[in-house]
Amino acid sequence: MRELNQTLTDALLEPILARDPAGPRITYYDDATGARIELSALTLANWAAKTANLIRDEFGLTPGARVAVLLPAHWQTAAVLLGCWWAGAEVVLRPDDDAELALATAQRLDEVDHIAEVAALSLDAMGGPVRDLPLGVTDFATSVRAHGDQFHPRGAGVALAGTSVADVLAESRKSAVRQGFSEQDRVLSETPWGTSDEVIDGLLAVYAAGASLVQVDNADPAKREHRVSTEHVTRTRS
Repeated sequence: MRELNQTLTDALLEPILARDPAGPRITYYDDATGARIELSALTLANWAAKTANLIRDEFGLTPGARVAVLLPAHWQTAAVLLGCWWAGAEVVLRPDDDAELALATAQRLDEVDHIAEVAALSLDAMGGPVRDLPLGVTDFATSVRAHGDQFHPRGAGVALAGTSVADVLAESRKSAVRQGFSEQDRVLSETPWGTSDEVIDGLLAVYAAGASLVQVDNADPAKREHRVSTEHVTRTRS
């Protein structure tokens, strides 16, 4: 019965943390900049916890709040999504009028200027802040570091665009089976996370299977074969 009361983040991360906390869980490449960032399950969980604490303690959101996430497929986005779900928030992937908080890139701030609370992400490889932010917009990179890397959830319900935790988890597990993922897999993906289906198939299914993700942005096809070899990729989605 515990699963019925779990947050989506607990349901996805607890088995991975119990089995392999130190192994790579997300490896992010940006072929346009040459960036490569790798996080273990424990480090990803710490970033998610900091995000959840930011949402609860700094923005004052409670379980059931709606959070608009306007971010690309990126390791920080994975942490943001997991943090939102740990905080019991419902994630919407558009500038929803009912959202209480928006987490967006600086380039998309004009889409969320009607939302009461906004935090901007630079997605800088070195964790740098967004420069020259408008008054009232929080810099995510600066603020999130002040928060603790442990989080104790207080409830969960709707998780993603009106879909419950239980249903998102079930769809993620179905997607993992459909794509043939297992906990031994290292999955290379070049797909975006702009819709609920894309988030489920490209991110959540990987973790539902206990697998590891290599996420590539601005993918250079000429680098794929070498990357498959060096990252020990067993499954590829593009």
